[in-house]
Amino acid sequence: MKQWRLDCSRQTLVLASLEERLPQVIYWGDPLPMDEDLATLQAAHGIDVTGGMLDENPDLSICPEAARTFPGQAGLSLRSATGALILPLFRFESVDANDAELSLRYRDADNGLNYIARFAVDAKSHIITAQAFLEADSPVHLNWLSAPVFPASQHSAEMIDFAGRWCGEFLPNKTPWSAGIRMRESRTGRTGHEHFPGLIVPNTGTSNTKGAAQAFHYGWSGGHKMIAEELPDGRRQIQFGNASETELSAGTTFQSAPLYATYSNEGINGCAIAFQRHVRDEIVSFPDTKRPRPVHYNCWEAIYFDHDLDALKDIANRAADLGAERFVLDDGWFGMRDDDTSSLGDWAIDPRKYPDGLGPLIDHIHNRDMTFGIWFEPEMVNPDSDIYRAHPDWALGASDQILGRQQMVLNMALPEVREYLYDHIAAVLSAYPVDYIKWDHNRVLPTPDAAQTRGTYALLERLRNDFPSVEIESCASGGGRIDFGILKQTHRVWLSDSNDALERLRMQHEAALFLPSVVTGSHVGPRKCHTSSRELDISIRAWVAAQRHMGFEMDPRELTEHETSVLKEVTQWWKDNRNWMADADILRLDSPDPAVIAEQQLATDGTRFVLFAGKAATSAQIQPRPLRLACLEPNAQYEINLLNKADAPALSRGAPILKDQKITLSGSYLMSHGITLPWTFPDTMWVIEGRKC
Repeated sequence: MKQWRLDCSRQTLVLASLEERLPQVIYWGDPLPMDEDLATLQAAHGIDVTGGMLDENPDLSICPEAARTFPGQAGLSLRSATGALILPLFRFESVDANDAELSLRYRDADNGLNYIARFAVDAKSHIITAQAFLEADSPVHLNWLSAPVFPASQHSAEMIDFAGRWCGEFLPNKTPWSAGIRMRESRTGRTGHEHFPGLIVPNTGTSNTKGAAQAFHYGWSGGHKMIAEELPDGRRQIQFGNASETELSAGTTFQSAPLYATYSNEGINGCAIAFQRHVRDEIVSFPDTKRPRPVHYNCWEAIYFDHDLDALKDIANRAADLGAERFVLDDGWFGMRDDDTSSLGDWAIDPRKYPDGLGPLIDHIHNRDMTFGIWFEPEMVNPDSDIYRAHPDWALGASDQILGRQQMVLNMALPEVREYLYDHIAAVLSAYPVDYIKWDHNRVLPTPDAAQTRGTYALLERLRNDFPSVEIESCASGGGRIDFGILKQTHRVWLSDSNDALERLRMQHEAALFLPSVVTGSHVGPRKCHTSSRELDISIRAWVAAQRHMGFEMDPRELTEHETSVLKEVTQWWKDNRNWMADADILRLDSPDPAVIAEQQLATDGTRFVLFAGKAATSAQIQPRPLRLACLEPNAQYEINLLNKADAPALSRGAPILKDQKITLSGSYLMSHGITLPWTFPDTMWVIEGRKC
């Protein structure tokens, strides 16, 4: 028998094996005493055998093996170069371990295969990273390789995963556990709006703020598969890997992407905080960590393809007056790009729109104390483009494929494609002082191919190495490519193409389970949203954007004097608070009113917080229900201030004390009873500041 353990202050992970076989995770939960007898724990983990069963329970190992009569989904599926099915049987070969890392190596000599599993625990973020590797003595065809398999809690009644669509990302699905399989697979060649690669397994009774939960995220941008399976004997397994059959060529080395996992006994928020901190501190590497996150202005919804230098200068002036610090020139500056039917791939500045190049616009932007960003969609090509006419063989898929947004996909696995794109992007970055790229991806692949994703990663890595001061945003028709894999190569994600504040309020709330505010772009959209046609007041539009990395995307020429005043005020508030909010934990609150979506952003030292309480619908009851806060010190006193008192409507006729003055309350009261807010209409938001006395 062999046992290994990894520990941090919030969890212990124990693996154990019998007879040189692949190990099982025999414990994952609250920290165990360091002197726990792991051999006894391994024995206690065993389950009985009864009628209708094999004489021994097959291992639910980190890579379940079909050859060992495993009754569920195997963790590995492959064939020989001639197509013959391979059924591996791995035996222990070596281990390399320390307090924070564990690497296990297994060998199947008969089939000429090595399996390596690596685990690492981050003591600060409390994230466990697990990754699987396969080596073959001769080429094999890989169908499926799961990252190391974790058991799902048998104290859970349901699992939570995420669906979505364009302008409707991060839609949670709650599915009861039952015998059999729940499988999610993204076969679009990118992460996808439809299947965000995350899973939460809460124990029965767990809420945002209390109870135990397991959570997973698969860090890969090329499409993935998730299997959540309950075996006939009741055991449960979680598998994540690249989408099946996306390794199109035989090979001798394969690997899963990293699987990020965490356990919390402090509610689902405990898992969310772990992911937020790990992304912010370990995944994303900002060019200048001391630089405050700048307020963005993106011109897309103001001008679309109608680029006029004088109009852009006017817009830039107005954006700067509102408080913008970075101006992003979106689609339409290159080739003959007057609409979405042509010129993708022709990354040369359009001399009709910019006869003197981009210099005059950039100089004007710099004179208004803003930096300059620019839009690219490198992986895409229009059939109506010079580069496609010259190299139709560079396009992925058949020539008669269904187009998406009038475009095809370049084959990023080809070195010559990457070289062409690097040369043209680097030419722009070298010629002009660009400090930001909005990197878009507006259609799915004609067929999923893991080599495509590796090619994109390689291009991004090369550009970042050669232009280290340039930040990059991942956009894919909004949130179509959001995962920790793309965030290793970029610095920000565009959560959705919807700037509808009500839709954003919900999406940001759900995405906070995995993403910190500092990487989540959120912009103030136009009065009448271009994707929903809903009209919303400037106050909720501004405050929803201020929950994350703030920016503007409306036409500032349409703003009224009142809208301008509100937007300036909220923007200045965000600037005054952005430094501590960049490192804050986003705590999703358990609202007793389904109409209210609320979160608390708590400073890392616990001395201050801001509460956002968005009313997204009409409440069933007349008066607001008290809103409980989280993670405060029970015996500490907190000064509470309703920041936007002036937003109280005339129909709020009473005299709640928060409408008139600051109050001081204990953490115990705030967490057990909660804050009672004034009455307000739907489509509004209260903002409350708290400071520890």
